[in-house]
Amino acid sequence: MPRPLKIANASGFWGDQPEAAARLVAAQPDLDYLTLDYLAEVSLSIMAIVRAKDPAAGYARDFVEVLASLVPFYQAGGKTRIVTNAGGLDPPACGAACLAALQEAGLTQLKVAVVTGDDVLATLKAGGGTDFPNLETQQPLKEIAARLVTANAYVGAEGIAAALRAGADIVITGRVADPSLTVGPCVAHFAWAPTDYDRLAGATIAGHLIECGTQCCGGFSTDWLELPEHTDIGFPIVEISADGSCVVTKPAGTGGAVTVPTVKEQLLYEIGDPGNYLSPDVRVSLLTITVEPVGKNRVRISGASGQAPTDTCKVSATYRDGYKAHGMLTIFGHDAVRKAHAAGEGILHKLKARGCNFRETLVECLGTGASVRGIVSRMSDTHLVETVLRVSVAADEKEPVARFTRELAPLVTCGPQGVTGYASGRPKVMPIFGYWPCLIAKTQVQSTFKLLNPS
Repeated sequence: MPRPLKIANASGFWGDQPEAAARLVAAQPDLDYLTLDYLAEVSLSIMAIVRAKDPAAGYARDFVEVLASLVPFYQAGGKTRIVTNAGGLDPPACGAACLAALQEAGLTQLKVAVVTGDDVLATLKAGGGTDFPNLETQQPLKEIAARLVTANAYVGAEGIAAALRAGADIVITGRVADPSLTVGPCVAHFAWAPTDYDRLAGATIAGHLIECGTQCCGGFSTDWLELPEHTDIGFPIVEISADGSCVVTKPAGTGGAVTVPTVKEQLLYEIGDPGNYLSPDVRVSLLTITVEPVGKNRVRISGASGQAPTDTCKVSATYRDGYKAHGMLTIFGHDAVRKAHAAGEGILHKLKARGCNFRETLVECLGTGASVRGIVSRMSDTHLVETVLRVSVAADEKEPVARFTRELAPLVTCGPQGVTGYASGRPKVMPIFGYWPCLIAKTQVQSTFKLLNPS
């Protein structure tokens, strides 16, 4: 039997702890793989906004810095391979930047591969609006097809596994299903067939457990306050066996805890039907698994069962959906909340009278309970002596939003007594990118890989 495969995760989202990867390989130099997840549901929307300003910024540039932090490890002979979706909207550009950083450090022996094929924007646009209805609203795509900016399918582990079998040390993908970052190395290492559904189900569970970084080690846990050293929780490691079972653990000396409760909480995180958890690689049932402690900070998960995957992939698409702006002012003194509401509503009333049409508006008083639905302050407005007024607007066109951004500062002299704190300056007009989830047939998606430095 092949030995268990050790796979750790060093990033649960774009913006996670940049030093985690270097700390993990220093604590566990025998890791076979390190995964880094940068793509939450909203991440591609953010990348679309950034790319609109800079066409070369369609990937998580943070990863290039993380890779640079691993240079001493690789120069000392480290062998841990990396799989990450940091490529975002532009895996080739991310791969090129990483290759340049490695060559500058003299690490020419490390092979970099990029996995592409998740970009299905052209396919959605060619559909003429008759296919790809919104999964949540059932709206037809034709309502927003002309405004589509990105469309990326959640591809599976196939491209990752192929790149690893071809000798890649660092695999950079775009939008893949989060657990597939872990499934890919397992398929390559154990030579599983696409029909080894139970084993694929076990690896998918392992990938799901570590995809959110520290969460299965106690981050976001119900009992977070009771965890040891919860201010510095360790990142997770899964030791995956050839039958798909795994042991979840973390490096010695790190905070948090790996226990049955922390693991079960992560198991059920973002799960719809626990008997039919869908991924592009396999359909998983969590109802047959056993979760048991096998040592301090060691929990074993076994008994996963899988079935053939669906013949579709989920697509995360974004489209231009107008403009927005948010502005804030601090107001203190007698009747602060009443003054703030009146000032905020006054701005909107004046702009409406001058022909500005907003799709949405919101006036909030932060820090008082007045802006939180279901919570009623026990103090009257007379006793509330300070609040932060926040006014937000959204519109289909840019001009009314731009006019709104010029109306907040004048409250300093024409607004109620007690207006202060205009430290943030004039609000910025920001584009809105709407989210469009839909399904696409797998026959319309082809995941491929390319070694950037094969020799």
